[in-house]
Amino acid sequence: MISAVAEMYDIHPQTLRLYEREGLLKPSRTEGNTRLYTDEDLERLEFILDLARDLGVNIAGIAIILQMRERMEEMNRQMQGFVDYVRTEMLNRAQAASTAAGAIVPLNEPLTMPPGRERRR
Repeated sequence: MISAVAEMYDIHPQTLRLYEREGLLKPSRTEGNTRLYTDEDLERLEFILDLARDLGVNIAGIAIILQMRERMEEMNRQMQGFVDYVRTEMLNRAQAASTAAGAIVPLNEPLTMPPGRERRR
C-alpha cells in the first residue's frame, strides 16, 4: 500500500502519486482502488529514487532513462531470440550434414571446426 511504501523509502505519499501520474510507476489496484506495489514496482521505484536522489535527475530525465532502459531490454530479448534461432539452425544443419555423411552428431556436444579450418581471431 502507498503508506507502507512511502514509509519504507522515506518519501511522501504525494511523491508516489506524482510518479504514478507521470507514468513512472504503475501499481496495480484493488477493487476498492487501493494501490498495491509488487516487488517489480519496488525495484523500479528504487531505481527512480537512485536517479532522483543520487544523480539529481529530474522527472523528465527519469522518464527518458526508463524508456531507454525498456528499449534496451527489448532489444536484448530480440537479440537473444535471434542467437537462439541461429544456434538451433546451425545444429540442425550440422546434424543433417553428418547424417547425410553417415555419422550422427549428438545435439548436446559442441560443434568443432575440422582441422585446418579453425576460426582466426
